[in-house]
Amino acid sequence: MAMLKNDGPRIRREKITATRMIALYCRKEHEDRERTPRRAAVHHPASVLLCDECAELHHYAEQRLDRCRFGEGKTTCLTCPVHCYAPIQRERIRRVMAFAGPRMLWRHPVLTLRHLLDGVKKGHSQ
Repeated sequence: MAMLKNDGPRIRREKITATRMIALYCRKEHEDRERTPRRAAVHHPASVLLCDECAELHHYAEQRLDRCRFGEGKTTCLTCPVHCYAPIQRERIRRVMAFAGPRMLWRHPVLTLRHLLDGVKKGHSQ
């Protein structure tokens, strides 16, 4: 049975937010690594520069969002009762979010505010 791909506005916004956070982290923390243009979320107009490690995490995060069991009713991953990330990737994305989260307010204020509001909303995952 094929897995349905989540493609609603909520999931698209989460993908864009994750892309921006990973790109910000990579640019600042991996500045000495070679970075190549990577495709951002399908509905995002620009590509981002990521090192291989961050590109792998980005791809994994998009796969998790594509397969999120709560779909459009999801809250933020932080408030979700289901931890769908493998332990290694969970630790990597936690580091990315801890670094990029506070900086996102200045770089992408609208995305940040929408993400914060999504975290407060009660969705199917709560």
